[in-house]
Amino acid sequence: MQNAWNYKKFEIQEGLKPGSKTFRYFFKVLDSGQKKCNYCVWILDDALTRFDASKDFNAIVASRRDAWHEWVKAKIDDGDFRNRALKIEQSGEQEINLSDLSDHVTVD
Repeated sequence: MQNAWNYKKFEIQEGLKPGSKTFRYFFKVLDSGQKKCNYCVWILDDALTRFDASKDFNAIVASRRDAWHEWVKAKIDDGDFRNRALKIEQSGEQEINLSDLSDHVTVD
C-alpha cells in the first residue's frame, strides 16, 4: 500500500494494486492492526478516459482521491464493513459486494 491515514479508530491503507494492468485501487481498513475489510475502486478500461485522456493511473488517483476518501468515510460511518467495490464503467457506476464474486480479487 502506498499511503496510510486514520479515520475515527481505523487505519486506512490505500494504493494501486501492484502490477495490475487494469485500474484497481484498494483501501484496506484496519482496526487495531487487524484487517476489518477492503474497499476498492475499479475503473474498466473503456471508462478510463473519463478521468484522464492518457489513461495515467496516477493522474486518475490524484484527481479522484478526495472523493474516494469521502466514499470510504461514509462506509465506515454507516458501519458497512463488507468488502465492497465501486465499479466504474462507461455507462455509469455501481457498488458491488466483493464477497459475491466467484473470481475474488485480492489486494496483493
